[in-house]
Amino acid sequence: MSTSEAATVLPVYDVAPGQGEPSKAPGAAAAPSAPPAAPAAATKTTARSFPMRLFHRSDRGSRCMAFLDFLLRIAAFGPLLAAAIATGTSDETLSVFTEFYQFRARFDDFPAFLFLLVASAVAAGYLVLSLPFSAFVVLRPQTTILRFLLLVSDTIVLALLTSAAAAATAIVALAHNGNERANWVPICMQFHGFCQRTSGAVVASFLSVVIFVLLVVLAAFAIRKR
Repeated sequence: MSTSEAATVLPVYDVAPGQGEPSKAPGAAAAPSAPPAAPAAATKTTARSFPMRLFHRSDRGSRCMAFLDFLLRIAAFGPLLAAAIATGTSDETLSVFTEFYQFRARFDDFPAFLFLLVASAVAAGYLVLSLPFSAFVVLRPQTTILRFLLLVSDTIVLALLTSAAAAATAIVALAHNGNERANWVPICMQFHGFCQRTSGAVVASFLSVVIFVLLVVLAAFAIRKR
């Protein structure tokens, strides 16, 4: 074979198994692949749209009013219980007379005091029964139906308690001052314990009336806000 003959060069390609295209030359620069930006943006958007809060900020005011309602119901129970106990234990007997001839002052002789005792006991029992519902409203402040039921019930008990306290106030004023035109003498000059207990019961009942008024106003404002 002579040196003047041209050598025939056959190109050889490296082909990966299972592929039909040859690989590029070692010296060729590979184009950099850009990272996908869409998944990262979607993840960021999802993280922003998902709130990591247990309660919404808009429910904080409603929850505070519901908690105040719960505290007012507890506060109203004490005066009501005191009014019922003071009225029921207000009987007094004058000890200056003999055993066969005595003067007594009993609360059940006056329908107004008996009405006050029953109304105070009913209102106190209602407050105890309404405490679980008020606590549920604290946990779920967006509940409007339960608030409305408590508002209606509070209004009914408020009317009952106000009428009983007003009637008892008239009898207490008559016991302290009497009535000259009707020839009724004041009995508080003799029955001091009876008048003190009944007067205290009237004051406690009116204090509970004020608390019930606050409950009604607070419930109406909370329903209007929702």
